[in-house]
Order: sequence, then C-alpha cells, then structure tokens
Amino acid sequence: MIVGICSIELRLAENHDLKGKRRVLKSIKDRVRGRFNVSIAEIDGLDAWQRATLGVSCVGKDRDQVEGTLAHVATFIEELHLASVESVHTEIL
Repeated sequence: MIVGICSIELRLAENHDLKGKRRVLKSIKDRVRGRFNVSIAEIDGLDAWQRATLGVSCVGKDRDQVEGTLAHVATFIEELHLASVESVHTEIL
C-alpha cells in the first residue's frame, strides 16, 4: 500500500474576509472531492484572509498512480483560477 500526501499553499489575493475565504475553499474542496478519490482539508493558515494550505491524501497500490493523482489534483486546483497556487509539496510513504 502506497500513501501520498500533498500540501498545496494557496494565495487568495482578491479575498477580504474569512467568510469569503471559506466560500472559495469549500468550492475547491467540493470540486476536488467530486472529481478525484482523495481526502482534502485545510491544514494551515486558518485565520489568514488571503492565505491557505490544503492537505490532500491518496492511497493506492502503485507509486506512479498515487503521484499522478496528486499531481492532477494540484493542476486541477490551479486551473480552477479561484486561488493562485504558491507551492506544492508531495511526499510518498
């Protein structure tokens, strides 16, 4: 069993309050959950208005499949254009 963990740092430049941030993050998380078979949650920057870090985890039998899924999730979030992706860090266990 292969476990992949991905940390995605986002910048929400046009956001002005926590309520707006939560709305954008909920939209991102719902879309990712609907398209990919992964777990996703906000893991850092909880009180910052224009910054968030999402944690994504994926389990599979093949390292390439897990790495590919996490890479597709990061690309998908970037292509939504709801927030800019500042950095992506992936770890395979």
